[in-house]
Order: sequence, then C-alpha cells, then structure tokens
Amino acid sequence: MHSTPCPPPLIVALDVPGAEDVRRILRQLPSAVEYYKVGLELFIADGPAALDLLRKSRKKVFLDLKLHDIPNTVQRAVRAAARHEAALLTLHAAGGRVMLTAAAAAAREFGAAAPLLLAVTTLTSLTDADLLEAGIQRTVPEQATGLGELAIKSGITGMVAAVAETPQLRQRFGHEICIVTPGIRPVGGNRADQRRVATPAMAVQAGTSFIVMGRPILEATDPGSAAAAVLEEIATATAAATGAQPME
Repeated sequence: MHSTPCPPPLIVALDVPGAEDVRRILRQLPSAVEYYKVGLELFIADGPAALDLLRKSRKKVFLDLKLHDIPNTVQRAVRAAARHEAALLTLHAAGGRVMLTAAAAAAREFGAAAPLLLAVTTLTSLTDADLLEAGIQRTVPEQATGLGELAIKSGITGMVAAVAETPQLRQRFGHEICIVTPGIRPVGGNRADQRRVATPAMAVQAGTSFIVMGRPILEATDPGSAAAAVLEEIATATAAATGAQPME
C-alpha cells in the first residue's frame, strides 16, 4: 500500500506595495499556505513591518533579495536575515565562490535557526539570447548547471532554477539539495514577463522542492479559491508521480 508523499510547499509571492496588502492577502488565502515570499518591492517599501506581520501570523518567510555584493556585505546581510527569522534567503551564484562561502559561513552561525540559502542560477526572464548579449557564452541550461555546481561546492545547499532546468540539476546534484522553482503559471495562464514557465504539475514532475506563484493567485477574482486549486493540483501531481492516491 502506497503512502502519499508530502507535496512540495506552495510559496505565495507577495509582490505588493506594502504591509496593508499583506494583511488583506493573509485573510483571503487558506491557512494551508504556510510560506510567503517577500521580494524587493515589498521589502524596500515596508520590509521589517511585513516580516513581523508574517511571523506573528505564524507564516514562514522566503526573503527573496538576491544578494549580490562584496563578501563582507553579503555575510552581514545573511546574519540580519537570520535575525529576522527568514526561512529561505536568495543570493546570486554569479557573486562568486568567495561571496558564496562567506554567506554559507554566516548561516552556519545560527545552527538550526539559519535560513536555507538559495543560489539564483539564471533568472526565469532570461533566454540564451539575453545571456549572449551580456557576454555569457553558455546556454541557459549550461549556465544554470555551472553556477549550481559553483554554489554547491561553496557550501550552498539550495538553488533557484526554472522547471526546465530542474531535472538536469536533480540528475547532477541528487535529491539532497533544495530546488525552488519560480515562473509557475496555471494552464492557459498569462506568462507576463516570465519566459521559461511551467504549470504546478510540471514542476512536481521535474522534482521541485518548493513552488513559487504570485500574480496568478493574487490577481485572481477569488484569490482564496485560486490558491486552493493550486494546492490541489500540487497534491494530485505528487500522488500521480508515485502511484499513490491523493489524500481527501
């Protein structure tokens, strides 16, 4: 008899102007949504207040700041994020080995309370042509794999990558690493500024650890129902991937 595996958690991206919007969204979405992403717009506008609100609501924070600076600055930023009790924190793998190593060392100082560091390999808005224009000769999959390997060797145990790159990253690095996949859209959904997109079911099949979705939920006529539908799709796809029956 098969037991249903744990579906990858849904992270709702709070791409909103301020903390008042966060309060509204928390009221609208089902309690089963435990993770919320705080990105640059919200953090710059109302960062500490938004983080405090999420903590008091017993939610887990994905702090998506994509740190990319000199090693000392990034190291201090990781410590600050840990003090804010961020569960996940992004930094650019392109920052290099010394920066990544410094970030990993800072996270280890906090033990089990440390944020899981996620190396951003290649933004989901970029294509091979965009990389070439920036002077990077590798294709998107090559760039994602190369920067992923650099991050892992530097002590980073998670990464952000599109669904298209996830299977090859799993094959290369195994299932011990955490892979967070943005650029998720429901079937027939608007791509907006994302180019390499996938559905929640495709993300599950690819081996994702977390699924990030924002606008398709927040801009829906009924955000609560939209989030519930995504959670159901994730659970169904997880069960189908192992032959188990989804839980009622």
